[in-house]
Amino acid sequence: MLVRMKVEGLLFDPRSNMYILLLQEMEGTDTLPIWIGKPEADSIALALGKVATPRPLTHDLIRNLLDSLRVKVTRIVVTQIMDNTYYALIYITDGKREVPVDSRPSDAIAVALRTNAPIFVEDDVLERKNTDELEEWLKNLKPEDFGNIM
Repeated sequence: MLVRMKVEGLLFDPRSNMYILLLQEMEGTDTLPIWIGKPEADSIALALGKVATPRPLTHDLIRNLLDSLRVKVTRIVVTQIMDNTYYALIYITDGKREVPVDSRPSDAIAVALRTNAPIFVEDDVLERKNTDELEEWLKNLKPEDFGNIM
């Protein structure tokens, strides 16, 4: 079963020097933290802030290609977690057939934010997630950990 999610925010993890993309269940309280790199976090932050760039960045280019080909993103789905790595699919359609495209979750979400596509997570991914690390990280959170990522 798919669970509809929204991007709750981005946090910086100084221990790993990575960012945490935090997804929040839309009709509940479940969250899914996904550790991502700075370029992906920057792209998501730009989309969340609706910041226009002078030239298209990679995820803008993907949106432009899809628009030019008259293909629409219907949804993205975080499908599984294996060895602490999340996997996702971007579903695209030309109106006749729908095709899943393999993607990293951070790229899929950056595209979803630019195309207004819904974000889903398989419920078994939410059941298997390991929140211990996030909870431990949140306990040790300091105000200076909330740096500006742009």
